[in-house]
Amino acid sequence: MTIEWWLTYLVTTIILSLSPGSGAINTMSSGITYGFRGAIPAIAGLQIGLAAHIVLVGIGLGTLLAQSAIAFEVLKWLGASYLIWLGIQQWRAAGALDLNAVSKSLPKSGRFKRAILVNLTNPKSIVFLAALFPPFIMPDQPLMAQYLILGTTSIIVDIFVMTGYAALASRVAKWIREPHQMRLLNRILGSLFILVGTLLLFARRANA
Repeated sequence: MTIEWWLTYLVTTIILSLSPGSGAINTMSSGITYGFRGAIPAIAGLQIGLAAHIVLVGIGLGTLLAQSAIAFEVLKWLGASYLIWLGIQQWRAAGALDLNAVSKSLPKSGRFKRAILVNLTNPKSIVFLAALFPPFIMPDQPLMAQYLILGTTSIIVDIFVMTGYAALASRVAKWIREPHQMRLLNRILGSLFILVGTLLLFARRANA
């Protein structure tokens, strides 16, 4: 893999990571509710989910999901249901914003596990990786090393992007103190979760 080819992949990954999705929504929700440091477990959880998808793509499961309607549909419905459930919980969240008090409502381990599930139950992520990796893989070179480079690049880029989302969200939180403001924001974030989950229900396979 040449440096020019890697730079092309880097730019592609940055653009895709910046595109708002369930991971970005989850990170912003955590940043607003728990502050910047409180969102770190959520960011870490997302990377575990992403790493799992990269490994699965590397061993060929990505191709299976891309070709199997049943496998894709099962994971799609699980992911969509989980995101909609998160949206309902966010919608029903309390209106008052007290970062010190609310941080006790979901421990760091809970934020970490929730973020893992958000990424793991998103079939579009693994199918997309299965479609994205092949054009950047050179068959005449060691495949494992290339998957490692591409996967590591994706994770590092996503860490930086999600950190930026968390920082932005935590700054927004400083301006939201009234209960009705937080209630409105919770409903906006909850609606976004539900929207992403609903869109996921209607997602089609890349080769459909």
